[in-house]
Amino acid sequence: MTDFPLTLAQYREAYASGALTPAQAVREVYRRIAAHDDPAVFLALRPEAEVAAEAADLPTGPLHGIPVAVKDNIDVAGLPTTCACPDYARPAAQDAAVVARLRQAGALIIGKTNLDQFATGLVGMRSPYGVPRNTLDPALVPGGSSSGSAVAVAAGLVPLALGTDTAGSGRVPAGLNNIVGLKPTLGALSTRGVVPACRTLDCVSVFALTAADAFAGFSALAGFDAADPFSRPVPVGRPGPHPRRIGVPDAASRRFAGDVLSEAAFDAALADLEALGATLVPVDLTPFFAAAALLYDGPWVAERWEAIRGFITARPEALHPVTRAITERATAFSAADAFAGRYRLAELRRVTEPVWHAIDALCVPTFPRPQTVAALAADPIGPNAELGTYTNFVNLLDLCALSVPSRPRADGRPAGLTLIAPAGRDAALIALGDALHRAGGTPMGATGAPLPSAPEPASAGADEIELAVVGAHLSGLPLNGELTGLGARLLRAVATTPDYRLFALPGAGPRRPGLVRVEEGTGTAIATEVWALAPEAFGRFVAAIPAPLGIGTLRLSDGTTPKGFLCEPEGTREAEDVSRHGGWRAYLAAGRG
Repeated sequence: MTDFPLTLAQYREAYASGALTPAQAVREVYRRIAAHDDPAVFLALRPEAEVAAEAADLPTGPLHGIPVAVKDNIDVAGLPTTCACPDYARPAAQDAAVVARLRQAGALIIGKTNLDQFATGLVGMRSPYGVPRNTLDPALVPGGSSSGSAVAVAAGLVPLALGTDTAGSGRVPAGLNNIVGLKPTLGALSTRGVVPACRTLDCVSVFALTAADAFAGFSALAGFDAADPFSRPVPVGRPGPHPRRIGVPDAASRRFAGDVLSEAAFDAALADLEALGATLVPVDLTPFFAAAALLYDGPWVAERWEAIRGFITARPEALHPVTRAITERATAFSAADAFAGRYRLAELRRVTEPVWHAIDALCVPTFPRPQTVAALAADPIGPNAELGTYTNFVNLLDLCALSVPSRPRADGRPAGLTLIAPAGRDAALIALGDALHRAGGTPMGATGAPLPSAPEPASAGADEIELAVVGAHLSGLPLNGELTGLGARLLRAVATTPDYRLFALPGAGPRRPGLVRVEEGTGTAIATEVWALAPEAFGRFVAAIPAPLGIGTLRLSDGTTPKGFLCEPEGTREAEDVSRHGGWRAYLAAGRG
């Protein structure tokens, strides 16, 4: 019997060896959910039989057979979206864009998870559906707003879960439950189909047991979505060498609320950083903290009002009292205040920009100290605000962040670390985050399972050639057998740089895709899969490619330039431009192919 919990790599190995099938994995997930016996984690579960049946015919994409939980402010077709407000509940007619990408990647959607109502809070206690138990210490809050998603991963119920993050909701619950939380660059993952909190700051976050798994989830979901006005083409990149110049809070910026155990744990983590070869650079975080203050003390709270204005106006009594009190503060701000806030934020962005010339990444505590359920019962506002000390400024300043477990406090309670970098540098944080997790010696979540050996990077061997495919040769599509029959192996799923257009070529029979490189600034990022073939197999494959298709050199967002399918521009003369879908699989899923 396969030992659970499993990382994504271990799921793949178990499936490949025949030790596990996706249907068996589904049964184990539902068994573990029942055994965990916490009804406050999931607000809705898909029927086990339905998910098991789905498992029998999955796309063999990068998340093939991976069970995933989804925060309940993200639409999943066929399930209600409640945002932890029963009176707001509505059935979702279609999947959110990221959920559609999950399915296209072969993931199994298990159900919807609890949250602080309307994603307002960092504690996980503002839900009428109950408070998920912190997996490390039931006396502690689970963290929020993505409480259920974090607990589901930390308890080993699922290996991957989606949350959202506006002020730290994808990082604080990760830190409080000893798992990894990736807060991507704004716009890298589509927020279409996500009930907004602050729409200009929201992003979909990824929870996992390891940094590598969080990045694998991010890579599978990232991509420009033309239907989302806040989406933007963000290069995914590839994890590389550790960043070496690491900024840390200077003496005046260290905020632990007098908690000597948390401060000592942070110092131990800094010693780990130095042992890993990092140079620590003290940074004055005063302007970062000033930006953070704008989120709730400034006019951005009006975005939370705007997101649910019709509902809160009509049904104010339906809201959790704390959620309502926070949201109604928006009425104190004017349009002039909104512009003043934007001007102030622009000033602070300019002030903080030089910091990134001196450092490669910033390392801060995920939170000053863990908070208890009792403390929040006595004061529902103060401890919540404290938890956001090192998180609230990140989205406002357009940064990406990775929360990872680190050495626990002397009393065993968690003391997470967060690595922060400028927009687009998500991949640069992964290797260092993984190394810090390993240096701390903490297990995966609350499962007690040790971290597996560090994964080898997915790349072609010395005697192989990388080939990027964009159409019917993708995993699970009709022509994929032409690759696997030649012994090809899947390396990674990654988008192109935003310099391409994708066309559905005319002709008899099934439609074929044509990828064309275009002038910089006029294209979009298109989903690909990169496969490795032996030279002889590569030659046989290329020899069979019909005009107007051919093989050229593609530029991918991870910085690589493999050989890949390209189309002669003449061949697209009467073709349909389908670039807006972001890839051939998404085009087919939309019912167009």
